[in-house]
Amino acid sequence: MENKFKYSLDNKRYHTWNYHLRTKFGGKVFKIALNGGFTCPNIDGSKGIGGCTYCLGGSGDFAGDPSHAILTQFEEVKARMLKKWPHAKYIPYFQANSNTYAPLSVLKERFEPVLNQPDVVGLAVATRADCLPDDLIDYLEEISRRTYLVLELGLQTIFDKTGEKINRCHSYADFLEAFKKLKKRGINVCVHLILGLPGETNDMMLESAKAVARLEPHCVKLHLLHVLNGTKIADQYQNGEFETLSLCEYVNTVVDCLEYFSEETIIQRLTGDGGRDKLISPLWSLKKFVVLNEIDKEMLRRDTYQGKLFSTIKG
Repeated sequence: MENKFKYSLDNKRYHTWNYHLRTKFGGKVFKIALNGGFTCPNIDGSKGIGGCTYCLGGSGDFAGDPSHAILTQFEEVKARMLKKWPHAKYIPYFQANSNTYAPLSVLKERFEPVLNQPDVVGLAVATRADCLPDDLIDYLEEISRRTYLVLELGLQTIFDKTGEKINRCHSYADFLEAFKKLKKRGINVCVHLILGLPGETNDMMLESAKAVARLEPHCVKLHLLHVLNGTKIADQYQNGEFETLSLCEYVNTVVDCLEYFSEETIIQRLTGDGGRDKLISPLWSLKKFVVLNEIDKEMLRRDTYQGKLFSTIKG
């Protein structure tokens, strides 16, 4: 069956991150995940303690070693990645915790050294909607004028009731305010959503996807909820308070969501890595390529593609 989707190098029916980077930069580009030593307002007590219930000591399990200087981390991760892609370019990715939760002077000390490295073509910064003061947005706008910047905002769900359950400690309204400020400044935003959060139905997950789709962000990441050993959500799962999604449920929900995102929105992620030594459930998620293949097969079976239903919600 003919692929009806134009943003594709490998017969995908959605706008892949790989397609975007290869067409924008003319070759392979990979992220170099870094740990800037930041914390979060829902970890350090300013808003909450312990972080989000699914988080194991801060996001960014695959980031660099925080005991090493940023440029040392950069070189260590780059060396590993270059074994697979020896002629690639790089996007430093400040991944762990909330990477704008610090004074502006500290952020400049972290960001500027890696921006000046050879073959660096951009910068990715993961953070929260409530960690974006105006002086920082000014700085981000300035960075976006000189390189390819993507600011990643962890929304996870539009439902504040769920946000309270997972100890997110900021509201959907906070997210919308920050998103609009960033978009007004021309800053690329990648929105994170998690599918399978406790208490959420398929309809709720789809409502979150539709709400984000209407905003037409630069990118989205769709994550599967991973239950990791040592987290609060692991205790809830083991007490029988909720169930994780099956592979079939997840695949169908992802495809449902993709139909509503504009074809211009880049899909950075459709599954995630839970860490084999820490993952309690769902264990099927360890087979990442199986998950991605099942998504492709379901889109083909439905003869559907990203953006097929976008016009039905745009308004």
